Amino acid sequence: MQTGIRDASDDAEQPQDHKDDDNDEECVDRVAARERARPQAAAAEVAEEPEQDQDHDDQLDDSHSNLLAVARIMSGPFAAWVATADAVRATTKKLEKNRLLGAYLSALDDADLLIATRLFAGAPFPRKDERVLSVGWSALSDVLLERSGKSGEDMRASYQRHADLGDVAHDLIAESARDGDPLTLADVAAAFDGIAAVRGTNNKRELVRALLRRADAGEARYIVKIVSGETRIGLREGLLVDAIAKAFERDREAVTRANMLTGDIGEAALRAKRGTLDEPTLAHFSPIGMMLATPVLDLAEVAQRFPPPYVVEDKYDGVRAQVHKAGDRVELYSRTFDRVTGRYPELLDALRAIPGTLVLDAEVLAFEGDRAVPFTTFQTRLGRKDVSGEMRERLPASLVVFDLLERDGRALLDLPLTERHEALRALPLTAPLRLARQTIVAATGDELVAALDKEFLAARERGNEGLMVKDPRSPYRPGRRGMEWLKVKRALRTLDVVVTAVEWGHGKRHGVLSDYTFSVRDGDRLRVVGKAYSGLTDKEIAEMTEHFLASTVKDLSRARIVRPDTVIEVAFDQIQRSDRHDSGYAMRFPRIVRLRPDKPVSEIDTLDTVRAIAEGKSEAPS
Repeated sequence: MQTGIRDASDDAEQPQDHKDDDNDEECVDRVAARERARPQAAAAEVAEEPEQDQDHDDQLDDSHSNLLAVARIMSGPFAAWVATADAVRATTKKLEKNRLLGAYLSALDDADLLIATRLFAGAPFPRKDERVLSVGWSALSDVLLERSGKSGEDMRASYQRHADLGDVAHDLIAESARDGDPLTLADVAAAFDGIAAVRGTNNKRELVRALLRRADAGEARYIVKIVSGETRIGLREGLLVDAIAKAFERDREAVTRANMLTGDIGEAALRAKRGTLDEPTLAHFSPIGMMLATPVLDLAEVAQRFPPPYVVEDKYDGVRAQVHKAGDRVELYSRTFDRVTGRYPELLDALRAIPGTLVLDAEVLAFEGDRAVPFTTFQTRLGRKDVSGEMRERLPASLVVFDLLERDGRALLDLPLTERHEALRALPLTAPLRLARQTIVAATGDELVAALDKEFLAARERGNEGLMVKDPRSPYRPGRRGMEWLKVKRALRTLDVVVTAVEWGHGKRHGVLSDYTFSVRDGDRLRVVGKAYSGLTDKEIAEMTEHFLASTVKDLSRARIVRPDTVIEVAFDQIQRSDRHDSGYAMRFPRIVRLRPDKPVSEIDTLDTVRAIAEGKSEAPS
C-alpha cells in the first residue's frame, strides 16, 4: 500500500505551539546549504517593511525611564542573572526554583529588578509594550556563525542535538572568548531597546552582533532564547509570581493582580518591593489578561463545579478580543495583547458611538443571518493589517460582547457576573455589535444535564462551538483559568487512522518521537489528513518511540517515515479543505484518544468518510 507521503515536513500538520520551531529548523537547513554554496561573505539583504509608528502608550513611563538611565551606571552583572537562570533550569523542584529566584530578586536594586524580572518572563519588553525586536533567524544565524567561527553544518548538527536555538548558540560559542567589557543587565536592556528602535535588517544585525560580541557562551544562550522567543527554562509565569511574592513577603494574589492590571511583571515586582501592590487599576489601552474557562466534556460535571443558577451562553468560534474606548479612541487587542484594531475597521464607528469609556470582553466573527460563519471561512481575513473592501463585504466582522470590565472610570472586575451583565445590557449597542446569546438555567441533577444538552445542540445548530457555563457570582479574574467559567465542547466525532510519519518532540519531549502524522485509506493508498501531538501518556510515548525507531522506513533527521502499522483513534472538532495534505483535507484541533492495537490497518477510516464529514454528511456514501 502506497503511503502518499512525500516528506513528513510537507504533510505534517503543525500544532500552533511548534510553528516557530519548524520555521527555525527550516532556516537552519538553509544556513547549512548557504554555508556550503558561498564564500564567507555577507548574504544579500532583504528590505524590511517599515513598522507602524508606535503610539505614546507603548513607551515606558518617565519614572521607569529615569530608573533605567541610572541603571546604565550602577547595573549588576548579566552573568549573575544567567547563573540564576541556569540553576532554575537545572532543577525540577518548584520550591527550589522559588528559592533561587527569590534570593536573586530580593537583592536587586529597583532598576535591575525591572529588567531581570522581565527577562525571566522570557521577553525583552513588558507585555503592555508593543515593541518587537523583529530579528529573523537568518540574521541571528549569520551573527552566530561569525561570532563562533563555526560552519553552517556545525549549526545544523547542533540543532539536531538540542532542538533549541539558545542551546545552539551556547554550543557554537563555547570555545570563543568574549570581546569587550562584561555585560550588565542594563546593557542587555539597552541593546534590546536599540534593536527594536532601528529599521532594516542590516542595522538590527549590527546591534545583535555588538551585543553577542560581548557575551560569553552562557550569556549568548539566553540572549538568543529571548530574541527568538524560546526561553524554555522550566519557568512559568505563575512560578515567577510565586518567587516575587516570596522575595518581598507579599500576598501572591496581590502580585498576580498587579501583573495583570499593569501588563508588566517587572512593575509588579517593583510594586511588591515597595509595598504598593494595591495601587494599580485597570488602565485604558493597556490590555489585561482575559479570563479563561475550564473545558468540560461530561455535562454532569457542571453541577460538581458550582451550584445553580447557571449563566449559559453560546461558545462562539471566533477571535477573542478586548476592546478599550476612551473619547474617540478605540482599540482592539488580541488574547496575546497585540493591537488588532486595523483588522476590523467596520466595528469602529459603532464602538465610538457608545458614550463614555469602557473595556469589553468580546469575540469577533462573521454571521450569515443569525448563523455563525465557520471559523475556517472567517480566518481567511485574519492576519491582514489592512482588510480590503471586498473582503469586508464578503465576510463582514461582527462583535459579540459578553462582559464589561470598565465603565466610565469604574473598574468592574470585582463585581459579580450578574452585576457586570446588568451594566453591559445598558450599553447602546448597534450593529455590527451584539450581545452574546444568554439564558439562565436553575435546574439540578438529570434536569440540568437535559437542559444543557438541549442548549448545546441548539448552539451547534446556530453554527457555534458549544456552550459557556458561568457562575453568576464570579468576579472577572484576568488571565486566570478556574472553575467559575466552564466551556462545554464535544469532538465532532473520531476517526481510526494509521500513523505514517513521526517527529521528535520539542522542549521536554525533544528526546522522544511524540508528534504523529496520520492517514486514512484511499483505495490502495494512504492519504494524510492531519497531525497530533497530545493525548498519550509519557509512558505510551516512550513505548511508541521504541516501536517507531524499529519501524522507520526513512530517516529525515527531525522526522521519520515509518511502517504504517500503528492504528490510533483521533478526535477532532472539524474537517476542512486544505492544500496542506495530499488528501485535500485537514482536521482542526486533532488529539489522540487512544492507541488501537486491536484494529488492523485494513479497517481504518477512508477518505470517503473524511469527505462526507467535511461536506456536512453524517456518513460516507455506500
